[in-house]
Amino acid sequence: MVKESERILFESLKNGSEEAFKEVYQQNRQLFLNFAQKYGLGKEDLLDIYQDAYITFYENVMEGKLVQLTSTLSTYLISIGKYMILDRLRKNKHNVHNESVLNLAHQKDDLIETFELDIEELTPDEVLLERYFEELGEKCKAILIMFYYKRYSIREIKAAGNYNSENVVKSQKSRCLKTLKQLFNNTPKQV
Repeated sequence: MVKESERILFESLKNGSEEAFKEVYQQNRQLFLNFAQKYGLGKEDLLDIYQDAYITFYENVMEGKLVQLTSTLSTYLISIGKYMILDRLRKNKHNVHNESVLNLAHQKDDLIETFELDIEELTPDEVLLERYFEELGEKCKAILIMFYYKRYSIREIKAAGNYNSENVVKSQKSRCLKTLKQLFNNTPKQV
């Protein structure tokens, strides 16, 4: 549940208030740096990432992509930054092994886990898709999440799942997606 003060601040942001954007920036800068330091990047890198995450946050608000709060502004902003950090770690392969990046991605962060999804806003098709996704095996769910949601490469999935080859990963992903599509498509649609 989002506090009323947070909703008021969010409304100010949607109305383009410079003061509200400054407030969000200043309130979350140190919070983000404290959160992000565990990823082993230098302070300069983390400041760059915070700037990028904040710009993305700003654009999402101003372009109407973020229209309703389902978490605190801090949680939303930090989650953007977390995925930017993981992206940076994956791109800097000479500094970090892919396996350690994948391990970081699998860790649950208390702050990020506070997201509250508003299930009532899902379309009937989304509800069905979510239900059928949960019926897939753990390996299928892991592969589809890593590939489509976290945007891992086939090589990174191979390393994370200890698969024998990239071809095995490709065929497993294909089978999982086919199973999900069949479950979804075999459901009678309501008119």
